Amino acid sequence: MADTIERVYSLVVFGASGFTGQFVVEEVAKKTNDLPNFKWAIAGRNEDKLKKCLQQASQVTGIDLSSVDVIIADVSDPEFLSDMAQSTKLVLNCVGPYRFYGQPVVQACVDNGSHHIDICGEPWFLEAMEAKFNEAAAESGVYVIGACGFDSIPADYSVEFTRQKFPGILNTVESYLSLNTGEKGSSANIGTWYSAIFGFAYAADLALLRKNNKKEPLPKYTPKLKKRPSYFFSDQLQKWCVRFPGADSSVVRRSQSFLYRNKGQRPIQYGAYFSVNSLFSLICLIFGGLVFGLMAKFEFTRNLLLKYPSFFSMGTFSDEGPSREQIDGATFSMNLFAEGFSNEEAEKSGVHDVKLATRISGPEAGYAATPIIMVQAALTLLQEQDSLPGKGGVLPGLAAFSETTLLSRLQKNGLSFSVIESD
Repeated sequence: MADTIERVYSLVVFGASGFTGQFVVEEVAKKTNDLPNFKWAIAGRNEDKLKKCLQQASQVTGIDLSSVDVIIADVSDPEFLSDMAQSTKLVLNCVGPYRFYGQPVVQACVDNGSHHIDICGEPWFLEAMEAKFNEAAAESGVYVIGACGFDSIPADYSVEFTRQKFPGILNTVESYLSLNTGEKGSSANIGTWYSAIFGFAYAADLALLRKNNKKEPLPKYTPKLKKRPSYFFSDQLQKWCVRFPGADSSVVRRSQSFLYRNKGQRPIQYGAYFSVNSLFSLICLIFGGLVFGLMAKFEFTRNLLLKYPSFFSMGTFSDEGPSREQIDGATFSMNLFAEGFSNEEAEKSGVHDVKLATRISGPEAGYAATPIIMVQAALTLLQEQDSLPGKGGVLPGLAAFSETTLLSRLQKNGLSFSVIESD
């Protein structure tokens, strides 16, 4: 179906007037301005806000965006969504929380033959869309590719980069994320806050979804990746660490499963962690996380979190989000520590004899790196669709793009992948 309708646009940015959507629009403008015959549009509920989005993007980029069309579309109106999906080859969906607003957009894309890319970091939504739409998407020739932002392309692709550089048979990888702020400090928009609240509130839904959609288990390899405690001190990093609560583990696991089942590639065991510089920061993180998790589970206290994000996040999350100065001054880095075997004989012994450390780094995670990654994923899909697996389906990033040039595109657009230590 994806090829039987004459599409007006190469892509449409849905949710363009939202906080993250604004930065995605600016990135699309910069990366497609010189592409021939590339027509795109923005979409959302409020025409005035969408026009202001284009005006601001034009001011920031210095690019004339007067030819970019504005489409009115609302997740509550299937007809509007259907019209939007029929008009374009690809929808870049920036409307969250995806738990509440994502499925109608995916449905419209699958029904009308338009590809779909999102920047979701919600494991339940990502896995639920695969369970519900994978077969229909494949039948329609549609690719629905989730978590194509900071969640979770850096994790997915840094594991793949590490596999490519590993001098032997890779068995385990642990990643340690560090977010670095500039002189102006840091903050985030409330969209991420809302997604986290409902992720904690309905954590049982993810367990139930996985129970009801069991897949054949992957082979068990030894040694098994060590399960670390909730918090610990890393001698390698000289930092305190906690388990990373985002989508990275879910996405990497799904990609590794896909590559094993479809390409026979040995699956890599993976663990994701977040690191902080001081014990005080760790204590604040643990205490805040416990209070947050407890409040998110009960309706009354959950509503307090939703109503007063700045207060309960100690100023980290707000309607205003970070300033451009804060975004420009921030960076991220992710260190990966890999272990495996030099050859098949060593693998039989079950004792690791090779180690490798790698790193991915880049600009601020949420509003600089995310638009870069999303737009490069979009251009890769549009320009290299023949290199994607099968004819369609609901896929995580690496599963979809492993045979494309996405890794080199990311490296050319501000993300650095490097080997930092080998043994």
